[in-house]
Amino acid sequence: MDARERALERIRNKLALLPDLPGCYLMKNSEGTIIYVGKAKVLKNRVRSYFTGSHDGKTQRLVSEIRDFEYIVTGSNMESLILECNLIKQHHPRYNVLLKDDKSFPYIKITNEQHPRLEVTRRVLKDKAKYFGPYPNAFAAQQTKKLLDRLYPLRKCRTIPDRVCLYYHIGQCLAPCEYEVTASDYEVMTQEIAKFLNGGHEEIKKELRRKMEEAAEELQFERAKEYRDQLLAIEAIMEKQKINTADQMDRDVFGFAVDKGWMCVQILYARQGKMIERHATKFPYYGHAYDDFITFVTQYYSDNPALPRAILLPDETEWVTEESGWDADTSELLTAQADVHGDTLPHVGSTLLTDKQEADHDEADEVDEAAPPMKSSAEALHQWLKVKVLVPKRGLKKQMVKMAMDNARVALEEKFKLLERDEERTACAAERLGEALGIRSAHRIEAFDNSNIQGSDPVSAMVVFIDGKPAKKEYRKYKVRTVQGPDDYETMREVIRRRYERVLKEGLEQPDLIVVDGGKGQMAVAIDVLENELGLYIPVCGLVKDTKHKTAQLMAGDPAQVVPLGRDSKEFYLLQRVQEEVHRFAITFHREQRGKSMVVSALDSIPGIGEKRRKALLKHFGSLKKIREAEIEDFRQVGIGEQLARTILSHLREDDDQDAAQESELEVEKLSDYDESEPELGTDSANMPAE
Repeated sequence: MDARERALERIRNKLALLPDLPGCYLMKNSEGTIIYVGKAKVLKNRVRSYFTGSHDGKTQRLVSEIRDFEYIVTGSNMESLILECNLIKQHHPRYNVLLKDDKSFPYIKITNEQHPRLEVTRRVLKDKAKYFGPYPNAFAAQQTKKLLDRLYPLRKCRTIPDRVCLYYHIGQCLAPCEYEVTASDYEVMTQEIAKFLNGGHEEIKKELRRKMEEAAEELQFERAKEYRDQLLAIEAIMEKQKINTADQMDRDVFGFAVDKGWMCVQILYARQGKMIERHATKFPYYGHAYDDFITFVTQYYSDNPALPRAILLPDETEWVTEESGWDADTSELLTAQADVHGDTLPHVGSTLLTDKQEADHDEADEVDEAAPPMKSSAEALHQWLKVKVLVPKRGLKKQMVKMAMDNARVALEEKFKLLERDEERTACAAERLGEALGIRSAHRIEAFDNSNIQGSDPVSAMVVFIDGKPAKKEYRKYKVRTVQGPDDYETMREVIRRRYERVLKEGLEQPDLIVVDGGKGQMAVAIDVLENELGLYIPVCGLVKDTKHKTAQLMAGDPAQVVPLGRDSKEFYLLQRVQEEVHRFAITFHREQRGKSMVVSALDSIPGIGEKRRKALLKHFGSLKKIREAEIEDFRQVGIGEQLARTILSHLREDDDQDAAQESELEVEKLSDYDESEPELGTDSANMPAE
């Protein structure tokens, strides 16, 4: 019995012991890494569903990697909701919905300082500051802050200067650097700002309109124009409503849609009863649709200090009857709960209201203790967040949820249409490139590029494009073994030989086209190795760069000739992408190798530093830069005495300026064509195999 069969046998035995209780489950792969965390109202039913019946492609991929699982029993559905959120943050499972830090929402913050100021931040800290938001995007937050800066003269400087600045002269700062500003003055302004950000902008507009009229009567037309501009700015930012409700309540309205293993969650922001903004998030999901949606909502509010008064969610029971991935056990469980309460829907308590009931209970924020306990996700969220979590059944609020659902569906459809259009374009470009070169097909392209600095740490890299799209799993990296010095031709000869010897030996798929970074010389070397050494007749072309190190010409044939391609053609754009990608990949690999060799050589050249001490220094300090900046006392923690510490610092600091100058010259020589602003395409070069 192999390891996989033993793991499946262990899983079958554990499935038989699962309890009929709520809790969380943790799926593990063969290495013991947690790859998925889920929650369940009944652990026995939910966990079993992964190993019975059929699943879609993405869920099947998750199940195929499971070799073990653990579970944690909780006392209620709310506890499992919170525990799941904490476990996802702790373990970052690859198959879970993850809200990345760089996707966090911006807030407007009034700092808790003697002289407070306004700022836009994505980090919410427990610093007694006041946070308002979240805003759907940074532009909306910055525009609102810009308006508030004009209305309320809080200080703008991070550190208080020794004299007044321009903001004081244009009326946007009270100049606490020179004049005394009392705490009561700040209190009035911060309360006004809080009122404005909480939706009380109508009162601010009335006051501005009064001041504008007074200024006009006093013939102060420039001041009146300034008030008018402020009024227009408020209307532009705050009056973008789509739906109005009569109760002036702040709500977040959620909707979601799923298709082809992807989920889109739409959030509609209603402030003071007006729909002002929306935000969409798309991600692959692997579990059950409604569960993963609730997981997203839980993470969204886990670090959110600015909660609305109510949250509107789509109906959970609608997803039981649709093809949403729910198993039969869950459907039976919800049906049984509905039967207990004598309804075809889950029991409606004071926090899961119809529109009429919500209107009757708008003033009641606490749960009716006399109502029977609920097990729905909405109830669990209410107990945790302490705000109303509603599932509208009809009326305007039901229409708002439907609007969010429709927007999510449209966003997903757009995503797949764009993907299909992109696939058509790239496949068409590859086909036209083959026609331009006079070959049967350019279905599979393999491209090579070399990188070194005056011959030091020479490396090469290969990228693969299939039907015009990068196939990142087939990228390869090469450490050059036989070439001494900056010999680009011999480096190309070695790498081509090593690559296609392996292709022949292992029976790998041969490319339809080989692309080398360079002109006639590099092409001639590649053709010589392929035809005269390996007996392969694969078309080879070269990409020549212009003086600005951009793709300029395509060369092909023997002897090599320029292939005329329009600079605005799809096939030329494809070649640009190929050349930029292989260059980026080669440069990244070269920098990794050069960084390692520089660290090793710099420390190994110091008397008294061997391999053991070198590793200890790097582990403790983290980098050469931090070692160079350390004090003598810092080395005692690594077991290095004062004399050796002085020797290390003297050696590193003495060579620092010289190394920096040399590094700058070498970078310009070889790497000047590397654009630092070039976007990464998602390849983790550390995980690519080296041949």
